[in-house]
Amino acid sequence: MDLGLKGKVAMVAGASRGLGFAVAETLAREGARVSIASTDQKAISAAVEQIQRGGGETIASVVDVRRADQIARWAETTTSRFGGVDLLFTNSGGPPAGATLSFDDAAWQDAADLLLFSVLRMVRAAVPSMKQRGGGAILMSTSSSVKEPVPNLGLSTVLRSSVSALAKTLALELAADKIRVNQIVPGRIDTDRVRHLDQINAKKQGTSPEEAKARAIASIPAGRYGEPPEFGRAAAFLLSDAASYITGSTLQVDGGLVRCVL
Repeated sequence: MDLGLKGKVAMVAGASRGLGFAVAETLAREGARVSIASTDQKAISAAVEQIQRGGGETIASVVDVRRADQIARWAETTTSRFGGVDLLFTNSGGPPAGATLSFDDAAWQDAADLLLFSVLRMVRAAVPSMKQRGGGAILMSTSSSVKEPVPNLGLSTVLRSSVSALAKTLALELAADKIRVNQIVPGRIDTDRVRHLDQINAKKQGTSPEEAKARAIASIPAGRYGEPPEFGRAAAFLLSDAASYITGSTLQVDGGLVRCVL
């Protein structure tokens, strides 16, 4: 299947490793020109080198997605280099784990900047170019917590659910401009973030990270953690012309983990 990504310009956040890198690498392999961002200069430079070794065309920016000025500068750099923006994948690291009432106002504000306002600002930065180019696609990465709360992830559960509401609202508001907006929900994908959560759960359970992982796997019908490239391919499809009649939707990439009907 031709995904129709050749020559498209994509902005991919949080792309130095993990899920963001998997998306950027897949888009580049399909012929998109990719502008990636991360807070870590060394890591994002290494990501660019890896993508370029595979023949992809990519540039990198150091961006703290909690900073509106840095997001705006990233979009300007992308437009200057590639001529505009067609695709946007919003993504960031996760906030600290912990019970909802254990966090003070400062922690909530920081998490809101990281998870919610970052997405809104990235969309604001990219949409004008998409409109000028006749349309585009936005994909927001959230969490299985938007379907059912995850214990000990109070900040993530509340704020990622707000991102879900934003995705659906923008899908309605931007449809007339031929801009599609969807949400992708990763389950237990084998990334640094999930391995860190396994360590936290192991301490709570009084066991080893390996045992905590085994218990988590036992709850997944597919019987394993997902691999980042599996997530990357699903995201690339939703951003591509092959998904041209899909907007306002949510795709779970979770091996059947989430039990809800819709």
